[in-house]
Amino acid sequence: MANLTESTAHSHPRDTYVAMIQRKRLYGGIMLAVFVLMLISGFMLADERNAGGFWAGLPQLLDFPADVVADASTKLHLMPAHLVKFFPALLETINIAAASTLIGALFAIILSLLSTRGLALWPRAIPLFRRVMDIMRAVPEIVIALVLIFILGGGPVPAMIAIAFHTAGALGKLFSEVNENADLKPVEGLHSVGATWFQRMWFGVVPQVSPNYFSYALLRFEINIRASAILGFVGAGGIGYELRNAMSWGKGKFDEAAAIFILLFLTIVIFDQLSGYVRQRLIHQEAH
Repeated sequence: MANLTESTAHSHPRDTYVAMIQRKRLYGGIMLAVFVLMLISGFMLADERNAGGFWAGLPQLLDFPADVVADASTKLHLMPAHLVKFFPALLETINIAAASTLIGALFAIILSLLSTRGLALWPRAIPLFRRVMDIMRAVPEIVIALVLIFILGGGPVPAMIAIAFHTAGALGKLFSEVNENADLKPVEGLHSVGATWFQRMWFGVVPQVSPNYFSYALLRFEINIRASAILGFVGAGGIGYELRNAMSWGKGKFDEAAAIFILLFLTIVIFDQLSGYVRQRLIHQEAH
């Protein structure tokens, strides 16, 4: 009788655990089914509202790349001149990305310090600053750029402001997570000798987290190069604007579009390799 009771006691936790796993799988299956149904319904709705229809246009998916390659292959002798011609526009795009990354990172540092527990100047305002960063991340750069272009007119300034605004929210979230791992002893020591909040942050926190700040900022710089090129399509200047003009002319100008694609590809690859190398060096230095 005692053995039976002991066996029942041991089997009860196992049965509970099995039931819990089955319940989790059931909930997971239901969520997956709901997600698939939403995906299918969203695709069908988008396909109905699309001008041409997805399935009708699918066979023509490679027509544009084929036209670009065909047009560029007959004008290879003009390719060096095109690369030189559009290089200033590429520099403008890089400058937009660099300026917006720098401005956004500076605001992100301030927002992250104000939204980190144990470091915030106004602890009660931490939820407010976190919601501000959520809003800054939630609004796409292209929406901000379109509004600013309507107000300020076309050019690189709206693109820079739009990207910097989004960058501040995105990096602020990452920086705040880095701040939470900082050692508070230097901050407490500076506070004990009467240092201001800015002095405590600048001398007690920033030296600890600056390698991670720099690493995340480099990663964001790569993203901002692509974003600044995309914003050129809506009139924000840079090489994206030149690409839109080349593509709008259609055949006959696809060789210029191909040159712009080559410049963009080489730029992204170079900066990706460079930032990856710098991040690895920073990680190696932290390890030692």
